[in-house]
Amino acid sequence: MKHARITGVGHYVPERVVPNAELENYMDTTSEWIIERTGIEERRFVDYGRETNTYMSARASEMALKRAGLQATDIDCIVFATLSPDYYFPGNGVLLQRELGIASTHIPCIDLRAQCGGFIYALSVADQFIKSGMYRNILVACSEVQSNLMELSDRGRSMSVIFGDGAGSVVLQAHDQEGQGILSTHLHSDGTLAEELIMKNPGTLQEKRMTPEMLEDGSMLPYMNGNLVFKHAVVHFENVIREALEHNKLGVDDISLLIPHQANLRISKYIQGKLGLPDERVFNNIQKYGNTTAASIPIALSEAWEAGRVKEGDLLCFAAFGSGFVWGSTLVRF
Repeated sequence: MKHARITGVGHYVPERVVPNAELENYMDTTSEWIIERTGIEERRFVDYGRETNTYMSARASEMALKRAGLQATDIDCIVFATLSPDYYFPGNGVLLQRELGIASTHIPCIDLRAQCGGFIYALSVADQFIKSGMYRNILVACSEVQSNLMELSDRGRSMSVIFGDGAGSVVLQAHDQEGQGILSTHLHSDGTLAEELIMKNPGTLQEKRMTPEMLEDGSMLPYMNGNLVFKHAVVHFENVIREALEHNKLGVDDISLLIPHQANLRISKYIQGKLGLPDERVFNNIQKYGNTTAASIPIALSEAWEAGRVKEGDLLCFAAFGSGFVWGSTLVRF
């Protein structure tokens, strides 16, 4: 059986830096308040009309391909995860294919929605394709433009201080070596609490997708029951990490580096404490970028690789929790 190995990583973040102090101009908040509750010091917002979701994913993918030593034409499948696509339809997969100049290859482009769990879910799909022998070189791309989903106001404060824009990509390639690459992925969901982290409109539940009333009542803005999400996240994060370790007959001490979804620094630090991991074995960059949803783990992975914190033979653990609720983990031997 073939195994999937991550051979290239890449990321792109917008040029515009939005520090907490700038948000103080739009809402009743302070940088200290934001840092205390989220750990976020700044985030990136796109330059509209230039840095589109597709544009960012292409730049991240080009970096990943270069590091893998591949050309875009070597890719035989694209799996794209985002909750903020350029269009309602078609999905961003085909747009990335076109942006990379490989539309004529007619390779499949799969669009996937799992919110903050998007990277883990996309990685799992790509892993199964490679294990089955269906594809050999798969590009997994995650990109988010969330700055225009937020309302920079007192009403939108609880969400708008958290999220940012960015993209991350990885290249997966088939190989024969046992015990290398993706060891396992573990996916879960619970739809009973779907409305506790949600953006209701525009959707098809209502007869009209956009009305003045929706704008007035805020139902076109993202909503989060922060306390409830935190309580569930810290439980599921720890459980799904331990599930992956137990499945592979490994322990916490075997983890070289944990890269959790960058949802909230308080969540990451809580999980780190529960697992007993020292700072040098956990990677966080939410301080610089905020929560970039599906893109957060691949952005962090690419930065960790650049910083020399990912070496051959290292065991990396990725874990995520997000709207749905969905959560998952994976163990990867580099």
